[in-house]
Parts: sequence; structure tokens; C-alpha cells
Amino acid sequence: MKTIVCTEPKILSVVDTESPVISKQSEVKVSIKRVGICGTDIHAFGGNQPFFTYPRVLGHELSGVIEEVGSEVSNLQKGDLVAILPYINCDECSACQNGKTNCCKKMQVLGVHIEGGMAESIIVPSLNVFPVNQLSLEMASIVEPLSIGAHAVRRSEIQTGECVLIIGAGPIGLGVAKFAKLQGAHTSIMDISESRLEFAKKWTECDSTILASKDTGQLLEALNEGNLPSIVFDATGNQKSMMQAFDYVEHGGKLIYVGLVKENISFFDPDFHSKELTLMGSRNATIEDFQYVIQCMNDGEIDEEYISSIIDFNDVISHFEKGDFGSNKTLIRFGK
Repeated sequence: MKTIVCTEPKILSVVDTESPVISKQSEVKVSIKRVGICGTDIHAFGGNQPFFTYPRVLGHELSGVIEEVGSEVSNLQKGDLVAILPYINCDECSACQNGKTNCCKKMQVLGVHIEGGMAESIIVPSLNVFPVNQLSLEMASIVEPLSIGAHAVRRSEIQTGECVLIIGAGPIGLGVAKFAKLQGAHTSIMDISESRLEFAKKWTECDSTILASKDTGQLLEALNEGNLPSIVFDATGNQKSMMQAFDYVEHGGKLIYVGLVKENISFFDPDFHSKELTLMGSRNATIEDFQYVIQCMNDGEIDEEYISSIIDFNDVISHFEKGDFGSNKTLIRFGK
């Protein structure tokens, strides 16, 4: 079968590999139909992705159709359209035992620690596969990136009417803003791109957008009766932005890092203590987050305009080599 492999930074190759075979009867074989290109893939291609070794088959935002099911699988059948949870957890460590499977000590993420979905077929544990026959292949493939935002929002414990800032209007930030709004928050989105903010305003139905500037703090206070936001999410994966974000959180508030950067992050401790801030990381998503996002899609809460372009399998290498990743969410089409 045709497979795209990142053999080293800046090098992608199409290779012929053996079609995978079910080895455990709790597994399923999925014919991959759509793969979302994520910041993780872009960083891996550029050589800037933590937790990563080469060579690697990229791709973890996946949808497809079931080809085969193991004898122990009862909730899925051949022909089902599915979304895939790409985080393979051990179910044994303390994190897993406490329901925090998203940060399993032995986490294996498709396309990062183990081979991903930029291939014609893949074998996945059945517990990581969700039948979504009521959705399109396109919508099914964006369940994963949106679940990242849903998890961050759930972790923040937003209260109705709370003032929330989302920094970064890329695919992850959009998801955070959308689910924060669905939780009843008063949402503002900040970015350095006017075009991204224009789309974010429409897609998330946020209350305000802010073009990042030296006056950001004053603008935020003006939007909230003299107070800064009580919750700030940084979804940029940018070191400077993540450090600057401390200045935008109100006393007693929370700062949540959704984006990941391969750098040290520092802050001025007296300011951190004087505000008694809560600093949190948000990693991946759980089964519950997937289920929530799928339900939101079924309820018509998620607009497919989140997807900005679709490219064919044969155009993937040239797309990465051009390095034009400014669009919101690009999908790779396998077959029809």
C-alpha cells in the first residue's frame, strides 16, 4: 500500500509498504479516507517536534471506513464510517487509573511515537474507534483537533459569563474559543492576523477579536469593566506569546497552555505569586472529549467551514515543501 514517511526533517517520501494485519482480536483495520494536517505534522517535518523520532509515518487527525474487525469487537462492523482517537494509552499507569488517559505515562500517539495514518490502511484498538455514520468523512477527520480544544475548556472549569481570552486563532485556538462560547463564556480571541481574526469572529461567534499590540492589556480591561480575563488560553505554541500571556490574566485567574513549544518558558515569580495564578497544561483529549465533540457535531453546533482546503494524496509532498501552512485546516484525501 502507498504510505507517506517523514524520513528526516524536511524530507517526505512515498513508499510501498505491506498492508497491516490484525494481530489482536480487539483491533480493527481502517481504510483511511481523510487526514488532517496538524501543527504536530508541520513541526515534525521541520524538525521541531518534541517526543519525536525519525523515520515516522505522520498523521493523527483521521477518518476512514472499517475494512475488518477482530472477533472480539461487537460495537463496530465492516463499512462503518469512523473517527479515530490517536492516543494509545496503557490503562495501567496512575494517570490512566485516575481517568487521565490523555497524559498516560506510556502514551503512544499515532504519527508521533508510532506510525500514523498517512497510509491507505491502519490497525487501531477498537476502543479508539468511534462510529460516526451520520457525519461526513471531512467532519469525522476534524473530531480530533476540535477535541483538543474541548479538553482544554473542560479542564479550565469555565463558569457561565466568565471573561475568557483565547490567544491564537489557528485550528486549535478556534476549537477552544468555540467550546468556551458553548459553555457560556464571554470570549475574546487575539491573533496577529486580521484575516484569521475575521474568520474566527464568524466561526466561533466570539464576543470580540483583538489584533495583538503593545496595548493589548488596556484593550482587554476596556472589554471587561477594568478587569483582565479570569481565564486565558494560549494556543499559539510560540514561546514569546506563552510568556507574555501571564500579563493578560486577572488576579486569581488561570493560564492554560494548549499549544506546545520545544523551548523553556519563564516568568517573573513575584508577579505570578502576587496574582496567585493557576498555571495549567492541557494535553491531547480523552474519550469523553471525543464523545462531546461528536455530539456537538450531531447537534449542528460545528460548522464545516473550519476546513479550508482539501488536497489529494499525490500533492502532499509538494504541499509540505512549499511550506504554505497559513490556511486554517487542510485535509488530505485518500481515494474518493
